[in-house]
Formats: sequence, C-alpha cells, structure tokens
Amino acid sequence: MNSAPFGKIAALVAAVLALALAAAALVLVLADVATTSTEPVNEAQQAAAPPTKAGRGKKQAPVLGKALATANPLYQTGRLTDVNCSPGDLPAGSMIAYRRFLTRVTNCLNKAWAAQFRKAEATFTKPRLRIITTKVKTPCGAWNTGADGVYCSTDRTMYLMISKDQLRNPFPLGITRLIAHEYGHHVQQISGIWGYYWTAREGATKAKRLQLSRNSELQAECFSAVFMSTMKGTSLVTDADWAYTVDWFRKNGAKGWPQNDHGKGPTQAAWMTRGFNRGTPGACNTWAASPRNTL
Repeated sequence: MNSAPFGKIAALVAAVLALALAAAALVLVLADVATTSTEPVNEAQQAAAPPTKAGRGKKQAPVLGKALATANPLYQTGRLTDVNCSPGDLPAGSMIAYRRFLTRVTNCLNKAWAAQFRKAEATFTKPRLRIITTKVKTPCGAWNTGADGVYCSTDRTMYLMISKDQLRNPFPLGITRLIAHEYGHHVQQISGIWGYYWTAREGATKAKRLQLSRNSELQAECFSAVFMSTMKGTSLVTDADWAYTVDWFRKNGAKGWPQNDHGKGPTQAAWMTRGFNRGTPGACNTWAASPRNTL
C-alpha cells in the first residue's frame, strides 16, 4: 500500500502494487451490491446504543435515531488508546508470517477499541477474523470482485484474503491500514452508527444512498488513520511512508469504483489526514460534516 524504502526502485514498485491492491480491498458489503436477496440484519437497528457516561450519578437517555451517527458517545472519548502495537516483521513469501501479522494487528485493534468503548461506557465485542486464500461466500453475499478484504455485519466478521501477489509483495503499513479500515466498519456496527446508516438507506434516492455510503466509508478510513496515528514514528508507520500513502490515495483512491460511493481521492486523503493528525474518534464524525466535505 505504501512505499517502504524509497531509495530502491524494486521496493517502490512493490509498494505501488500493494497500494493498488489495498485500495481495491476497501469493500463495504452493502445489501444492494450483494448477490443475496435478503438484506443483512444489523442488530444495531433493533436496539439503542448503550447510555452515555452518566453525570452526577444519573444515567443519560440512550442515543437514538440520527444521533447514533452524529452524536455518538465514542466521539467524546478523546485520543484512541495507544496499546504499543508491534506486530513484527512481514517477510515476503511466508504464509505463516502473514497470518501471524494479521492476527497481531487485529489483537492490537481489539485492545485499543475496547479501551475506547470503556471510556464511553458502551458495550464492546470483538469482531471475528477469518483469513482466507480463495474467495468465499459470506452471509452478506458472494465475494466481491477484486476485493482482498470485507467486513460482513451479519456475522460481524472481517474476511481478509491473502492473494499470491500480496504474499510476494507484502507491505506492512498498507496491510495494517486495510485491516484498521475494515475494523472501522465493525466499530460503526457495534456502536450503533450503522443503525442509523441502514435505516436512512431505506427508501432513499440513489444520490442519498451514495452520500450515506461515502459517510460510512470515509469514517472507516478516518478511524483507520486514528489507529495508525498510535504507531506514528515507529518502523511500521514512518513519516515518509505515511505521507506517500496519503498522496497515493489523493491521486488514486477513487479509481476502480464505478460510482462515487467511497469519496473522491482528495476527500479520502483529507479524512485520512484529519484522523491521523488528531488521533480521536471524534475527528471522524463524517455524519455531521458538510456534504461538500464528503464528496
């Protein structure tokens, strides 16, 4: 997904390849693009989010409706907890190392977001992680063409595929960003944000559905950047590599999507930068942002 050593042409080529693969991998499995005829069930639609932190010993009313997205308690929890994530090396050609890396990054995400949900006095549950080498059918539908990873809300599982190209040209920062993006959709699911998202999609015009999709995808990307910021300055997230990644998405992030459901390249880059610089879930409130900032 990024360039690692900039001084070597071979590494740069590998990084560009990895970025292209990862950009194609940012897939949100929506009911209208899945092959199944039944829309995935989101439990957040059926229950309100847990109450926010009580003031003076009194519980506040639960957050409902649109406020699940625009005023979620997670937005008031400050900087994402730094769990000293260190997933280790990711050498080329090693399936064992690749699986270990994915598992370790996921464990870091579990720890960081669990701490954030505790701050919000909200219930946290881990997503399932399924590492695959071939396309599979998920409860949300058939595997999407070109995807390397998806999050299915029905079984709350992140499906991450290790392709031959990825195995030959692994890029640790890019892979970490991808996992954190898919995890961002899980955060949306268990926090109730997707409760509003799915409800708002019902009966909406195509333009409105695309806007809602952009809000969701850009927020997941921002959540990913917030997590990446906890590793800023480490060997995994160097300043040069992160700057290269953001610039790549600015130029190429919208390519490959037939319609504007993920946001234009500069918009993606802007939310990545915002999340990385501020390091807080509250910086990622795309639902309350002006539509011109989520195009």
